[in-house]
Amino acid sequence: MSIINAILKKLFGDPQGRILKIYQPTVDVINALEAQISSLSDEALRQKTDDFKDRLKTKKDTLETLLPEAFAVVREGSKRILGMRHFDVQLIGGMVLNEGKISEMKTGEGKTLVATLSAYLNALEEKGVYIVTVNDYLAKRDSEWMGKLFSFLGLSVGLIQANMPIDKRIAAYRCDIVYGTNNEFGFDYLRDNLAHSIEHCCQLRRHYAIVDEVDSILIDEARTPLIISGPVQDSPEKFSKIAAIVRKLTPETHFTIDKKHKNIVLTEPGIEAIESALGLSNMYSVENMDCAHMAVQCLRALHIFKADVDYVVKDGEIVIVDEFTGRLMEGRRFSDGLHQAIEAIENVSIREETQTMASVTFQNYFRMFPKLSGMTGTALTESAEFESIYRLPVVPIPTNRNVTREDAADVVYKTKEEKYKAIVAEIKRLHEKGQPVLVGTISIETSELLSKRLKKENITHNVLNAKHHQREAEIIAQAGQKGAVTIATNMAGRGTDIVLGEGVKDLGGLCVMGTERHESRRIDNQLRGRSGRQGDPGLTRFYVALEDDLMRMFGSDRIAYMMEKLGIPDDTPIEHSLITRSIEKAQSKVERYHFSVRKQILEYDDVLNKQRETIYGIRRHIIEGTRVDAIVKDGIKDLVTGLFIENGGLEGLADEETKKAFTTQLHYICPDIEWEPVLLETETLESKKEKIVALLTKQYARKKDDYSVGLFEAIVTRQVLLLTLDRKWMDHLHNMDILREGIGLRAWGQRNPLIEYKREAFDMFSGLRLSIFEESLSAIYRAVLVDQAHEQLQGNVS
Repeated sequence: MSIINAILKKLFGDPQGRILKIYQPTVDVINALEAQISSLSDEALRQKTDDFKDRLKTKKDTLETLLPEAFAVVREGSKRILGMRHFDVQLIGGMVLNEGKISEMKTGEGKTLVATLSAYLNALEEKGVYIVTVNDYLAKRDSEWMGKLFSFLGLSVGLIQANMPIDKRIAAYRCDIVYGTNNEFGFDYLRDNLAHSIEHCCQLRRHYAIVDEVDSILIDEARTPLIISGPVQDSPEKFSKIAAIVRKLTPETHFTIDKKHKNIVLTEPGIEAIESALGLSNMYSVENMDCAHMAVQCLRALHIFKADVDYVVKDGEIVIVDEFTGRLMEGRRFSDGLHQAIEAIENVSIREETQTMASVTFQNYFRMFPKLSGMTGTALTESAEFESIYRLPVVPIPTNRNVTREDAADVVYKTKEEKYKAIVAEIKRLHEKGQPVLVGTISIETSELLSKRLKKENITHNVLNAKHHQREAEIIAQAGQKGAVTIATNMAGRGTDIVLGEGVKDLGGLCVMGTERHESRRIDNQLRGRSGRQGDPGLTRFYVALEDDLMRMFGSDRIAYMMEKLGIPDDTPIEHSLITRSIEKAQSKVERYHFSVRKQILEYDDVLNKQRETIYGIRRHIIEGTRVDAIVKDGIKDLVTGLFIENGGLEGLADEETKKAFTTQLHYICPDIEWEPVLLETETLESKKEKIVALLTKQYARKKDDYSVGLFEAIVTRQVLLLTLDRKWMDHLHNMDILREGIGLRAWGQRNPLIEYKREAFDMFSGLRLSIFEESLSAIYRAVLVDQAHEQLQGNVS
């Protein structure tokens, strides 16, 4: 141990020691049970599951009191079925998960096995356990691998995969433990809230989720909303026409570029040029507003979004590249017309735009779970965000063996060209001695550029990026073999262990080379974590150029000036821990900025989320058929109250025009009641409201009495409410998008945009509820069941 580490330990204590102190007593209890549990037959071990369930149902035990014995059973089952015995530190990881926290465990420490402990224990409550992974391959691998253990212990295991038929999905969700990706779980939640029957809903149980690679899902993808869309009328031809026009515009003269916020602002000459080309007198009039929007999106597509960085052109389609993992995001589209703009700029077929039918962010989806936990190798740098947004404390779990990997200081070059030359030269040197190399790049562009240079040097290598992801796990698993050279975008292959080949340890283990620093230290740490698993040797080093984006953002000019003054040649690197620390300081600034952005997005999305929960709650009651009458009665009360507020109460009704308008509204809702006499009577506001509510409620009862018991509610009320609610909610989502887009301008008027957004969103939602019930009740009061009416008519004639 270094002198500095010893001093720090003395000053601040040993965090790993503190963790061991907290959890070691329970580990000791589990270990003490090992001999007793090992003596059980397979059948007796399996019988323990039913025994645990009974003890929970009869309240003889809680999850906490059952934990030591349950963990001992899982460990024994794993020894027999998988040939793997949980380490003590893995037991600690399982306990942390069960407490609803994040287990931060280094790469190669066996997170997949750790999840079995908490998953098994919580599945005993029979409320449903979801194990969330980052891709379909890992979900399938883990469900088949760990599924053998769960099946042996008497639990059922389900797997959710992309494009799976609804009947198989429903069957999978009925299992005790369900494996799937964050995307599939999120989309199934949205699809459930578009279903017209409870029989078509998947997630009837949503209690506990264990999120693998939790930082990737809850941080990196937090800003990405899951959206289910339906087609709307649009004009792809107009996009093509506008794309051709904006190609002729020049920066600064016709528009300015805001790179930080990825935005374009048209200048007066730019507006005039577009208006002239389209033959419009005013591009910003209501009827032409879409042209202004399309022009800005086409300019963003042309000048801000880059091919092979933000997207790739594949088989004549634009496919988004995930900025964090470098993977292709098949099936996803940029929103708000941007995707069509890119299609127009790239001259590929332009697909029709769609309208949002349902949406949710991963932040809000996972916060719905009563119990949530996660695992990752890198969470501590974002611990404040996990704590404040998800109430998920991060607990670093000690490694089973000490980390012996060397993390070398960054090497800084003046230009990218010199940096790439040095990287290739180092790869060549290591390759010749047989030491495996993993090269991490931020973009597809860089990975392909390095690949070309390695080909020139006749160095055999594998490239793993969004264009070549089919063999991802296979390629990454072989990256530790003797002489292997692998180029991977960012964290491709995450979740797959890199096992060192024979003799590689003697050569120094896996060497990881970063071609530039990422904005987030956590992403860099993930790349470092590919080397040095389970006490293996290894080396990591980042190669940086003063021309790199991150360096340019944070004052690389001063270092360049210093290099020139000292007469340092371009091909001579600077290697100093001071520069490494200043880069990490720059990264932490960017991390804080991104955290504030995500927090602000969440504050806005929380407004919509509360509305979503209300609407989806009403919707679930409708399709379950449990509270249909109560929903109608509540709707009548809300509607009548709203109408009185809208018309100014009793004072408003004193005005003849207002009274006439109010009467017309009531006739629209229910034409079978004479409303004029009711409004003429002089009463208090409350008594008048009560009278109108009573009349509407009585009329609804009459409608129901015309048919067999339950028939009217089942056929008319439920269908009318569902259709109206879905259509109005879709329109509301569209209007909320528009409100959100323009609310930032309120800051110019010295108003807080978030407060303004909350106020207007509340008014819009109040209006939505009233319009849903106004339209629904109007249809319900006019409804006739045609087949039954026809049968009655036939009976009267005979």
